[in-house]
Amino acid sequence: MKLLTLSRNPRGYTLRRLREAAHARGHKLLSRDPLNFSIHVERNAPSVVYKGEPFAAVDAVIPRIGASITHYGTAVVRQFEQMGVPVLNTSASITTSRDKLRSMQILSRHDVGLPASAFVRRKQDVLTTIRSLGGAPVIIKLLEGSQGVGVILADSEKVAEAIVETLQSAKQNVLLQKFVSESKGRDIRAFVIGGRVVAAMRRKAAGNEFRSNVHRGGSTEAVTLSPEFETCAVKAAQIMGLRIAGVDMLEGADGPQVMEVNSSPGLEGIEGATGIDIAGAMIEHAEDMAELPDIDVRQRLTLKSGYGVADVIAGEGFAFVGQTIAEAAFREREVLVLSITRGSVVIPAPKGDVPILEGDKLLCYGKLLTIKTLGT
Repeated sequence: MKLLTLSRNPRGYTLRRLREAAHARGHKLLSRDPLNFSIHVERNAPSVVYKGEPFAAVDAVIPRIGASITHYGTAVVRQFEQMGVPVLNTSASITTSRDKLRSMQILSRHDVGLPASAFVRRKQDVLTTIRSLGGAPVIIKLLEGSQGVGVILADSEKVAEAIVETLQSAKQNVLLQKFVSESKGRDIRAFVIGGRVVAAMRRKAAGNEFRSNVHRGGSTEAVTLSPEFETCAVKAAQIMGLRIAGVDMLEGADGPQVMEVNSSPGLEGIEGATGIDIAGAMIEHAEDMAELPDIDVRQRLTLKSGYGVADVIAGEGFAFVGQTIAEAAFREREVLVLSITRGSVVIPAPKGDVPILEGDKLLCYGKLLTIKTLGT
């Protein structure tokens, strides 16, 4: 199998490990700079050219798109998607996760722990917003940044106000975030591949530094996640649409608090801390995708007008609570239950004898009007 990594750092630790892991499994792994690709858009024939030469077909793509080249890098990833090549992280998921505000907005509609955050533009709203987050100290973040760059801890409201004003005058968009004091100087990085946590580490900041990034001298140690933290990490990655993700969480008093979902997490720190072959797990996932590529379920299932996929919540008074899938006679209504989410447990393709319990979330496919009436 021929795999392709899109990266501007072919000699770094992560790419070296991916090459080793691919070679160990009998595959060839190419590394190419995404900026050297040209994108050709023609009717029924999307293609790419590399340094002026036609680019041979590959079986799967592993994007390693840095923040500085997000726009063009994701355009190259998107072109491979149009060519029908499986990609481990889609262009849309990379773009979404790269924008801190957009990520927080999307995560906020789901049951995922988040530090209280706010985005403001008017100068006169800054102080009020800081106080609504609990006052100083407060974290100030640039909306795009990595490895701790553009993250500032302001100890007082006046300092925070001045920093925000300065950054905004330089046309920088900033996010204000509550400082989780009980987690000062440390966080959890969970590495998620294909919907499961394959490794996790705790990062601790050096000295008086509040940012725990390894690139800033932080130390690491392997950690076994509690079910609460593991579920939170997997859910955050899935919400972002990422198959490969580094989910950074604070250990808050109320449980995990997601800080960021990284679409191009490095391997050096976490492999060194845990001793786990994460590169091998990534290559294995690439194999799975190449052999059985994903399809866009929404496109496939909405071809017939009026049909689609929707969630049904088995809340209080739901008519089918206590009945099994078969007894509820969904199939007679031309509704197929694709999965049931029960707390942190997902029951895929539930059989007819599976009971429906209050609080269950049923993912259903069928006539949308019929699905709508199920919950009324």
